[in-house]
Amino acid sequence: MDFQEFLQFVPKIIDITLPAFHAHIKMAPIHRMEDLATMDLSNKNPKIAAVLMLFYPKKEQTHLVLILRNSYEGIHSAQVGFPGGKYEQGDENLIFTALRETHEEIGIHPEKIEIIRSFTQLYIPPSNFLIHPYLGICKQKLIFVPDPHEVAAVIELPLSVFLNESTVINSNVKISDASISAVPAFNIDNQIVWGATAMILSELKEVLKQVLPISK
Repeated sequence: MDFQEFLQFVPKIIDITLPAFHAHIKMAPIHRMEDLATMDLSNKNPKIAAVLMLFYPKKEQTHLVLILRNSYEGIHSAQVGFPGGKYEQGDENLIFTALRETHEEIGIHPEKIEIIRSFTQLYIPPSNFLIHPYLGICKQKLIFVPDPHEVAAVIELPLSVFLNESTVINSNVKISDASISAVPAFNIDNQIVWGATAMILSELKEVLKQVLPISK
């Protein structure tokens, strides 16, 4: 979709009721479904993080940026995700966290980004993180400067590809206990996107399907 046309529908995104659990569950691994339905965070004391779903124009077409994280000793090593990270003492709020981390990870200055709205928070049991997603737009062409310590690659996802149902697959992946499990996933740029990122993308996709004419 042409980016200028996409901008015309942004006000509808602001006002729409989020599908929340009903969207998350569509891309949830089987072993997560019971957790999603019965989750009680009162005794979890989760770490807090914020991520950014950033839309921008590339060759006049609407794109969404994702990152492939570097390999490291950790649960989310070498996985595709959104730019973002942990809330730090001194951050003004979670929007500040999302913008700061995006700047650090892919080099986009906060002044270039307009935050549209928050999306439904999502708890990740293996890492005990509570993720707060934010939708943002940048109205100008972006030049990414990935942090080599954190980012292995920047993935520029065209909106038209994201909304194509052929990107949704089932894939065998290694989960946190090192077992192999079949999970719903997005096949994006030959990368398997599953777990929390896929669940957040699912809510974003459901919202876009409600407001964009090309998806109806």
